[in-house]
Amino acid sequence: MSKLILLIGSNGQVGKELQQTLEPYGNIVAVARPTIDFSQPDTLRQVIRDKQPQIIVNAAAYTAVDKAESEPELAQAINATAPGMLAEEAEKQGAFLIHISTDYVFDGNNCRPYQETDATNPLSVYGKTKLAGEQAVIQKSDRYLILRTAWVYGAFGKSNFVKTMLRLGGEREEIRVVADQIGSPTWARDIADTIAQLIPKLNSEISGIYHYTNSGVASWYDFAVAIFEEAQQLGLPLKVQRIIPITTPEYPTPACRPAYSVLACTKIAGILGTHAPHWRQRLRKMLGELIVNCD
Repeated sequence: MSKLILLIGSNGQVGKELQQTLEPYGNIVAVARPTIDFSQPDTLRQVIRDKQPQIIVNAAAYTAVDKAESEPELAQAINATAPGMLAEEAEKQGAFLIHISTDYVFDGNNCRPYQETDATNPLSVYGKTKLAGEQAVIQKSDRYLILRTAWVYGAFGKSNFVKTMLRLGGEREEIRVVADQIGSPTWARDIADTIAQLIPKLNSEISGIYHYTNSGVASWYDFAVAIFEEAQQLGLPLKVQRIIPITTPEYPTPACRPAYSVLACTKIAGILGTHAPHWRQRLRKMLGELIVNCD
């Protein structure tokens, strides 16, 4: 019997990919703005009660990290209150909840990749509300999987680092990029593929928190250099001539970001039986697809 999977936040960069990757595993009911107002979490209750899904995948989030500093109530509603409500309803329905979280729950003071069991200490409103969402899920459900990921980019969604760099690279000869923040760039497609691979494995024994990113590490500067190198090889017209590495204090932002947010992904690799592909390889593939689809 095919499972009914309720996909929440289906219009985002991960949500769009999930619409494709989840299809072989059940009947997908996808909900997104403007049909659902995620700032009013109670509106999701009726959807869950009407559809009675076996699996709920929450890809919705308030991800405007800097804007969250001036909109904490909205970030709290979407990132914390809504996941808690989803967990509560999932528990009542006997459904399994998969919830996507972030590396921003950590403060970045580690000098080794963060394990799932490491202490959290978010620096920003975004990170604090995402951590509150994790805690709400854990408190209200026994059948959940929280997937922390990082530095997400993809072909879909309004903006991400790759799209921003490509736009700036077409407009400017010089771009300054922060070089002292370290993480693992991760393609939204790979997050969606990972979630899809987990669907047949879901049971109470694997409930918990997991980390997933593409393998390898980079600074934002390294990431930018790679984007332009790959884009040039693919023949994209670029004006950029110089990429200047700068420090975090040279590029002040409303929200503080972790200086080091590499996630250890050995736990999920044990479940999947495979390690994540390297970020540079996946960037190359994503850019190739992006160019083909734009032609």
